[in-house]
Amino acid sequence: MSSALALLSFLVRSFSFIFATGASPCNTGRSFAPLRFPRFYSARIYGFPSTEKGFRGYSNRMGNQFAITAVRSMRTYAHHVAEVLSRYPSFSSGSGDLDIVDALRTDRFADGELEVSIDASIRGKSVYLFASAARNEAGIAVEEAKIELYHAVDALKRAQAARIAIFEPYVSCSRSDRTTRRNSVGLWIHFKTLSSLGADQIITYQLHSDKSKTMLDPTQCAIDDVPGLHLLKKRICDVYVRTPEALEEEVRANWAFCSVDAGGEKLARRFANAFGAPLVIAHKQRDYSKANTIDSINILSAVPIEGKKLWIVDDMIDTASSVESLIRALAPMKPAEINLAAVHAVFSGQASERLSRLSKEGLLSRVLVTDSLYCPSCSPDDIPGLEVVPSSDLSATIIATIEKNGSLSGLFNAFDAERYLRRPRLL
Repeated sequence: MSSALALLSFLVRSFSFIFATGASPCNTGRSFAPLRFPRFYSARIYGFPSTEKGFRGYSNRMGNQFAITAVRSMRTYAHHVAEVLSRYPSFSSGSGDLDIVDALRTDRFADGELEVSIDASIRGKSVYLFASAARNEAGIAVEEAKIELYHAVDALKRAQAARIAIFEPYVSCSRSDRTTRRNSVGLWIHFKTLSSLGADQIITYQLHSDKSKTMLDPTQCAIDDVPGLHLLKKRICDVYVRTPEALEEEVRANWAFCSVDAGGEKLARRFANAFGAPLVIAHKQRDYSKANTIDSINILSAVPIEGKKLWIVDDMIDTASSVESLIRALAPMKPAEINLAAVHAVFSGQASERLSRLSKEGLLSRVLVTDSLYCPSCSPDDIPGLEVVPSSDLSATIIATIEKNGSLSGLFNAFDAERYLRRPRLL
């Protein structure tokens, strides 16, 4: 009996060692990949402190068990998020440990290689890493920004962060989500790399396609694609509608929402349903032998466009070539005004010049975008009628909700303009 107990004890200790480190307890020179289970399993089995529901009280006595950091491309944005979070009563006591945005250091070597290190202790903490591979405040090229992000994840993993969440408001490769027999799929490569390096969660705003979320194995890395268009809908309600009466008498009678193309019909329909206004669909014929080239545009509408206040909606504005073609196709139909709303202000190439020209010609009244990526030309001086809707408060809300083990489902529910306008407001 004693020998059987001794053998059982040895097996339990061996399995625990492999589970925790991935190394073999025997001196064989072999190692095994650590088993990846939700971290609260090990906490409940071995009695370690956890940040999961039921263990939060223990963790809070030790200060905030999460931190905000960023690679060079998103530091200003991350500082804003950390500042908002520090004002939350539940996080204010440990706010000094919360903001480690500047703790990541990137070193470049003479041969062009780089290395990322972190100058702060994050052992056992959840770390939210803000990053962007698109145009950024540091002026880093897309390829270098991605490599820096991958190095940063590896550095955080080696520093023994309990959990790593990548917060990438705009995923620059989100349109590289389709495959033929012989092309690479940039979004799959990006997600696969982050997951393989040890990222536990990816948070973003408005991916280009809903199907993109299926590229990740949820047992290895979760993804939350938060609808960034809700920010624009709330802005329209707050500034341009304001009251339920105006929604009923003005918006539903005189507004219409238009897609940029047939693929954007779903987004435009969500706007139309949210405000109870008509839907206009633009169907464009592309020349696929050339990038960003359109042959013709057909407009489909169940109501006359003349005299309507049109809102063209899309997930992003890239070169603005499609938008310019669409606005010039709509202008002869004599709408009262044409507005543009998009989550991501990519503004590549001559986008700013095109939008500015449309505005000066009186064809475009206003442009509504978010600050999901750095945009030095995003000012009314460069583009008349441009408004930038901040998203840092929403980013802070998402992180606070996750850290309190709350539900994010409210962010994914369909937006109802009437319910939003009738909500109680603080004076």
